Amino acid sequence: MREGYAGTGPGAITPDGCAVELYTRLPIGEEPDVIAAAVPEGARILELGSGVGRMTHALLERGFTVTAVDESAAMLERVRGARTICAPIEELALGETFDVVLLASFLVHAGDAEVRRGLLRTCVRHVAEGGCVLIQREGEDYHDNVPRERKDPSGFTVRITSSEPVGDGVRSVRAEYEFPDAVWTQTFRARPLTEKQFEKALEEAGLTVDRCLTEDRTWVRAVPTAEAAGSA
Repeated sequence: MREGYAGTGPGAITPDGCAVELYTRLPIGEEPDVIAAAVPEGARILELGSGVGRMTHALLERGFTVTAVDESAAMLERVRGARTICAPIEELALGETFDVVLLASFLVHAGDAEVRRGLLRTCVRHVAEGGCVLIQREGEDYHDNVPRERKDPSGFTVRITSSEPVGDGVRSVRAEYEFPDAVWTQTFRARPLTEKQFEKALEEAGLTVDRCLTEDRTWVRAVPTAEAAGSA
C-alpha cells in the first residue's frame, strides 16, 4: 500500500486504495465522448491508470486502439479487448509512441510531487509527433465543497466525507461508496493545483495547454513544447 493510501470493503484493494470490485460496478460518464471529440478517429491511445477498463471498453467501442496500463494486475484482469501492461505509470518506458496519451482520474494531483513529475514525463515520453496528452483535473471546489454526496441513478451513493491538510500543500481525502449490498471506502492523498500551478507543472515536464475540453475546465488537451518535441 502506498503511504497515505488505504481502502476497505469486499475484494482486492490496490496499492492506492482502490477496490477492484467497486470499480467493476461504477458506471462510465461522459468522459469517452469528451475524448472522442478531441482526437482523430481511430487514434492509438495509451491509457495510463486504466483500472478495470471502464474507459478502455468505451473507447474500444468507439473504434480506438487502446493500450491499457495499470500497476494492479487484479484490475487489468478485468480488461477485455485491449493490450494490457502491468507497471507503475511513472516508471513506464515502452519505446514507442501513441497518437493520444490519456491521464485521467485526477492522477495529475498525486500528493507526491515527484510522482506527478514522473507521470507527466511518461506522458511526454510516449506521445507521438503531432499527438496530444489529455489530462483530467479536479474541479475548482473539489476540496472546498466537503462533505458532499451524490446519489447515482443506478442505485448507489458516493460521498466525499473529508479533505484534511496533511502538510506541504497536500490533503488527505476520504471517499465512501455505498451500495445496497456493500460499502467501500478509499483514503488517498491529493495536491490541489491552481490553474497557474497546473500549467507550470506541465511546462516543467515539456507540455503546454492547448485548450480546455469541458466548460468546467476539468479536461485539458496538452501538447509537447517545441523543446520537448525536439529532444524526443
